Amino acid sequence: MIKYIQSITYESVIITMKLDNNAHSVFLLHYHLILAVKCRRKVFDDQISERAREIFEYIAPNYKITVQQWNHDSDHVHVMFKAHPKSELSKFINAYKSASSRLLKKEYPSIRQKLWNDHFWSKSFCLITIGEAPLEVLKQYIESQGEKNK
Repeated sequence: MIKYIQSITYESVIITMKLDNNAHSVFLLHYHLILAVKCRRKVFDDQISERAREIFEYIAPNYKITVQQWNHDSDHVHVMFKAHPKSELSKFINAYKSASSRLLKKEYPSIRQKLWNDHFWSKSFCLITIGEAPLEVLKQYIESQGEKNK
């Protein structure tokens, strides 16, 4: 539920952020997740990527996660998503990788021939926090706080 809107002004540019909330806080938590296929095997096409996204979107609400954007290359996927402060991101990512690996191999048996030792995902992943405003703008905004009252 979006309830609060925060605006930051920096050098005559207004950046407006729609904040999520719960009973005791407001927040905006965006992440960029990159998941690679084991040994960078080329298994993704549009159809398999779309099914992988469907699986992600099916599991995500259990962890208070919402997909914002999805794209793929032949050997990895990029996901931008919003999360809740109580989201257990590592548990979610592991649950997703496990379920999607099992389902994609079952629904697309030809994938197995392309995989290394029947492993779908690499054990590692890349998870990066992202924000609405560039870091430099936020730094300047924080530094400027209280200047009006001096």
